Amino acid sequence: MPEAARAVAGRVAAGCVLLGAVAVTVAVGAGPGGPWRGYVSEAGVSDSAFASTYRMGVFALAAALLSLAAALPVTLRLAAGLLLAGAAGTVVSGAVTCSAGCPLPPFEAATPADLVHAGASIVAAGVTVLAMLVVGFLRPATPGLRRVARVAGVVALPVAGVVALGLLTVGRGDLVAGLERVLLVVCAGWGLGTALLLARHRPAAPGPDDPAVPGAREHAVRNERITRSRTSV
Repeated sequence: MPEAARAVAGRVAAGCVLLGAVAVTVAVGAGPGGPWRGYVSEAGVSDSAFASTYRMGVFALAAALLSLAAALPVTLRLAAGLLLAGAAGTVVSGAVTCSAGCPLPPFEAATPADLVHAGASIVAAGVTVLAMLVVGFLRPATPGLRRVARVAGVVALPVAGVVALGLLTVGRGDLVAGLERVLLVVCAGWGLGTALLLARHRPAAPGPDDPAVPGAREHAVRNERITRSRTSV
């Protein structure tokens, strides 16, 4: 993909991150658990006041992951593939809503929809964290991309691990709810920072044959003649 197109994809990704984050935040704040309690996904249950807003935000975040994958340079194809998987998981998470309370085993009886939703959400978050680590530590990237990915990855990896452990040992509660929100904020922050860096397209300097530069060819010929005359002397 040309650099200009990658820059456009970066701008689209940044816009989608902002739109998705705002929509999900509004929906969660008005959801059954309020801004700080319960799973984030509870804002998308059918009887939630802002269920449609939540799903719109989730789909916008899926579009952000897709655009971010397109904006990454060729050397980061592995990270782009992980982001594509994350986008797919996010779409499934938004399309398949959980039941009230989003129950999960081993502490609660879950429906098939609960399991599909939770599995898709876990995959989406997990592969996004892996993409951070790939950009930050495993594949060649610009210093700016590496710096943002390393900071986000160092925070996100242990938080994701504690969330997974908490789901298995504690279950639904304030601990998992708070850490889940921290993880999502870090993922959104990494996506926005990376998208803004990729959106900074710098066009190449025009060459002497570029017709858009008046007198460029004549100037180049004049310099060449001066150089030759000095060399002959």
